[in-house]
Amino acid sequence: MSTETKYETKPPTRTRLTKGQRIVLGSAAGIMVAVGVAGAVGTFSNALAEFGRKATAAGVVAAGEGLTLVLAVTMLGLTLLGQSSPVWVRIGLWVAPLAACGMGLSLASNVTEGVVYATTPLGMSGAAEGLGLIARRVVIYTTGVDAEAQRRNADAVQQLAYHQAAAERHPDEDTRAASLRTSWELAKKVGVGDQVLGAGLVEVQRVRLREGADAALATMYAGQTDKPSVSPARSASATDVLRARFAGMDPADAIRFASEARPDAPPAELAAILGTYDVHVDPVAVALVLGQRPAEYTVDRPDAGVALQLSELPALGVQGAVEEAATALGEDASARDIAEHLERHRRLVVPENHVRAALSRAAKKPPAAPADDEMKDGYN
Repeated sequence: MSTETKYETKPPTRTRLTKGQRIVLGSAAGIMVAVGVAGAVGTFSNALAEFGRKATAAGVVAAGEGLTLVLAVTMLGLTLLGQSSPVWVRIGLWVAPLAACGMGLSLASNVTEGVVYATTPLGMSGAAEGLGLIARRVVIYTTGVDAEAQRRNADAVQQLAYHQAAAERHPDEDTRAASLRTSWELAKKVGVGDQVLGAGLVEVQRVRLREGADAALATMYAGQTDKPSVSPARSASATDVLRARFAGMDPADAIRFASEARPDAPPAELAAILGTYDVHVDPVAVALVLGQRPAEYTVDRPDAGVALQLSELPALGVQGAVEEAATALGEDASARDIAEHLERHRRLVVPENHVRAALSRAAKKPPAAPADDEMKDGYN
């Protein structure tokens, strides 16, 4: 009976932050807020110096660092709701800081001011990015759900399924080859960054290690009396095989079988040998069986008929074959008919002039004398 280990997927568990974690994260968030405020004030002062209007300077700060902060807070809110962020939010988190740097660079009138104005917005943009990242990680840590990783895995699996189907059944050979290469590239991305999957794989490995350790310890420390050792079944011996065979045999056949194996043994010894195989016979019966001869039968068959003695036919040459064909076809047969007859029946190709010459020689032969009849006068 085989046992199968089933691995169950556990739902994500909620984890509470410890006091130490809260202090460290709070301190980091405070530092980021201070840096962001300083960067925003610097950008505001730079814009105010160039434009001379507070409203315009505030708009510059809101359009650059403020947009980055809004996008970071938006991603944080979607993470709290267990949803993935749309594409425009993820792209905006990259574009907004660059736009703020470009805006500050455009306000400068020389290289020195350009460097200062371009790097000043990075204070608030970096603070916004950092606060959003820490907040998302805290949500993932406490809830156990990473919506972004799930979105990436879902996209990768969907594309992998499409490219695998295209690699197998697409009519274009080049498309099949390209889809096959893309499938291997996507296979490397599936499961990357998924903490739930990683925890599940670790749990599977723990179960396997625990089962292996349990089996090893059970083998090492198991008591001798807990489970009796089962020795393998012994194969049947030759005595058991012969005993089973003799059980279905007639005693007379068993006696003859034993006599063929031990032809020099007397009847008493054969009877003792058969007794070891549960065939109990008397030595007298053994002697009677061995003394009997097989029944003899006489079969009367009629005499075979006398075979006729036939003399061998002489081999025919071309002359004889022509004469034989002429005799078979008759006197009216032409040389062409005789030649066709020889080709069809004798497989001889004889020209017609040779046929005429053979017929001419046959006509000039004297008639053959009749053969003597050996049975004419009877037996002498």
